Amino acid sequence: MSARFLLWFGLLLTAATGASAQDDATVMRSIDSIHKMPADTNRVRALISHGREWSAYFEHKKTDNSFWQEAISLSQQLRYYRGLADVYNELGTSKRNRSQYILAADYHEKAAKYAEETRDDHLLAQSLNNAGVDYRRLDNLEKAFDYHFRALQLAEKINDLRNICVATNSIGNIELTDGKNEDAIAQFNRSLRLEEAAHNPLGIAINLGNLGYAYQALHKTDLAIDYFKRSLAANEEMKNNTGIVICYNALGAAYQDKKDYTTAMEYLQKALAVNDQVDDKIHVAESYLSIGKLLAKQGKHEEALANMQQSVNISRQWGFKSMLVDAYQALADEYKATRDFERSLEAMNHSLTYKDSLIDDKSATALAQMHTIYAVDQKDNQIKSLEHDNQVSELKRKRNVIVVFSLVIFTIALIVGGFFYIRHRNLKVNRRTLQLELRSLRAQMNPHFIFNSLSSIHRYIWSNNQEEASDYLTKFSRLMRMILDNTQHTFIPLNKELESLQLYLDLESLRCSHAFEYHINVADDINGEEVLIPPMIIQPYVENAIWHGLVHRPEKGRLDIAIKVEGRLMTCTVTDNGIGRKLAMDIKEKKGKAHNSMGMKVTMGRIELIRKMNNSKETNVKINDLEDAQGNAAGTEVVVVLPVEFIF
Repeated sequence: MSARFLLWFGLLLTAATGASAQDDATVMRSIDSIHKMPADTNRVRALISHGREWSAYFEHKKTDNSFWQEAISLSQQLRYYRGLADVYNELGTSKRNRSQYILAADYHEKAAKYAEETRDDHLLAQSLNNAGVDYRRLDNLEKAFDYHFRALQLAEKINDLRNICVATNSIGNIELTDGKNEDAIAQFNRSLRLEEAAHNPLGIAINLGNLGYAYQALHKTDLAIDYFKRSLAANEEMKNNTGIVICYNALGAAYQDKKDYTTAMEYLQKALAVNDQVDDKIHVAESYLSIGKLLAKQGKHEEALANMQQSVNISRQWGFKSMLVDAYQALADEYKATRDFERSLEAMNHSLTYKDSLIDDKSATALAQMHTIYAVDQKDNQIKSLEHDNQVSELKRKRNVIVVFSLVIFTIALIVGGFFYIRHRNLKVNRRTLQLELRSLRAQMNPHFIFNSLSSIHRYIWSNNQEEASDYLTKFSRLMRMILDNTQHTFIPLNKELESLQLYLDLESLRCSHAFEYHINVADDINGEEVLIPPMIIQPYVENAIWHGLVHRPEKGRLDIAIKVEGRLMTCTVTDNGIGRKLAMDIKEKKGKAHNSMGMKVTMGRIELIRKMNNSKETNVKINDLEDAQGNAAGTEVVVVLPVEFIF
């Protein structure tokens, strides 16, 4: 059966017991409204909230709260552990309010189990405290202490003041019941300080009263009276009639211990007066019984018997069996004191009868609650079994889907992997080929440059004196040594490349009789020792600028070399104010034979290979013809963009 059918069926049973049609209709509208929601965690929370709202409705009809039952079923389907913890806490508290402590403890233990799954320490502390209260009501003090102590540890870890107060107060009550009065006082004092810090008047009143009971047990009656009076003041400020009655009764008992019967009677009479404003009539029966016992101690037997009989009448009317046991016992003692043995025996028999009835009731109640727990667990197991079957079917379906997808993905991965393996192998072969070509071109640069330099020296010797020729040769030998060292490497530091370039420019300047001046400008943010570039990559463009642009100028020429680095790219700009490329070509043609620049041809090949090896589209050489304001040739600009490496 679906959860919706079960919910409606439960409500129909409730209606059959005589619930008002108006309430039935309202509850059913609530169900319809909730069932319009998606079956998710929001629906669970709505079910719990409506279940709390209609809790009295279901309790009055003595049926299960259908909202909460569906919340459990849906939470189990969703594996929503917080929802399960919340609804079991609500169920447990509801059962405890109806004195079904065994059921309450079972529900609150379930709540604690699911709260652990949520890893919510606040929720777990709350659930543990609830279970502790249940076991305290069952007089299982050891188990109650264990639950409250665990709750206290968790609450202290997360500074949850509410649960710290509950756990501390409960531990104090356990120790008070167990006769450990000093330990109980320490716990009540701690709880009192926390309640005062939280400005919780009810908590303050309860702890003050508990301290009074603890000091009374230690026979410190005056101190106990002081705490009872402080508790009474707090209850009066809140207008809490139940608390006021409890304090009046406690003060009556305390003054009775002091044998101050007049004051004791005043407080007990006050309790009796306020009892009319308290819904729980057990306090009225208790007040009459306390007054009767007090009068008996004073020897006022007729009045004592009258008050005790009044307690019996109220207790019989409301079915307070435990109070009847005490009241009939008090009557038996009083009749015995007045030597009315027949009535004393009759009263004692009534007391024993109700005592046996209480024992039978407790046994029957415990048995009924155990049957309920068994039925609930059996129902939960059935739900879990159905869920397990559904999960197994779902897992099988998912497994088949996963197997198919895995085969498809494996096949695709095999194809893609094979493609990339072949591509990688080809790239590796191509890279090795490019490296060999680059090494070959670099090797060609050396004899080309040496040939040009020796020609220059030859011309210089013939046109200059021996001292200057010697100076020239010295610089040339240094330059050759640097070139031989640099060209052994694919990349060299920028400062070494610039040092060799400067030597070359000095030689060419001497050779051309200082027909030009040069300037090398390196950006401030460049560390020449860390930036690595291919060797002899700038020199051919400088050579071209000198021999095809600057040497043909009638005036002194100028050569500018600017270098900057952005990211992993270096931009080198070589600018001359020579005659320009067009006029340089005309001069070549007049000589009758065009000169093919081996250096430029080799350098262009090197740059093309560098572009391929680094897969760098930005690597290029751009040549710009410069013009003056009148449109005449004003030189040439060469912009070389190369990839660079860094030492670090």
